[in-house]
Amino acid sequence: MSLADNLDSIQQRIRAACARAGRDPADVTLLAVAKNHPPETVRAAAELGLALFGENRVQEAKAKIPLCPDRLRWHMIGHLQSNKCRDAVHFFEMIQSVDSLALAQEINKSCDKAAKTMPVLLEVNIAGEGSKFGYSPAQLLAELAQINALPRLEIHGLMTIAPWTPEPEKVRPVFRRLRELKTQCEQILGAPLPHLSMGMSGDFEIAIEEGATLVRIGSALFGPRPRQDKKPD
Repeated sequence: MSLADNLDSIQQRIRAACARAGRDPADVTLLAVAKNHPPETVRAAAELGLALFGENRVQEAKAKIPLCPDRLRWHMIGHLQSNKCRDAVHFFEMIQSVDSLALAQEINKSCDKAAKTMPVLLEVNIAGEGSKFGYSPAQLLAELAQINALPRLEIHGLMTIAPWTPEPEKVRPVFRRLRELKTQCEQILGAPLPHLSMGMSGDFEIAIEEGATLVRIGSALFGPRPRQDKKPD
């Protein structure tokens, strides 16, 4: 199938999932995961109307983003190392993968030097997988106020990566728990958090049913990556 066909299929599935959940499809944003795909592929997706793209690695983003249309918006969705914060602050309009107070403090320092405010999502490892980064729910709640006090960061919500499974229904509890955790965070902060970034190519419909506002889709949109990965994103 073509890129246009893939996009049409995904949009239909998003609308159907929203209908099942009684949600407005306008409240769900498709983030196209451009990892390992060249600028030409990004441009082709942009010509089909996509405007929001995600990258997993700062080095790849530095090389790719300048070759893509200026109007596109970019989110950092992969693990961010402290020594890459300066570049991340420069190239991305949101960092979705803040997974520690120490990293949040480094991002804040880089934002201060750049005179910039950075919207962030706090990444939570709901399932407690040893292979994944992210806060435990308890640690997130313990450090939330300290992150919120950083003057250059704006907490916009939470993000998670569910365990991979051929049966997406099995990860529904993960998405539900993130939604419940967001409510807890809102109560602590006394303010609404607009975003839940959850759901990828294999499970985004379940995530939407559980409240996702951002779904991160790569392989279902672009097809297999040029370099082989073990798991779909």
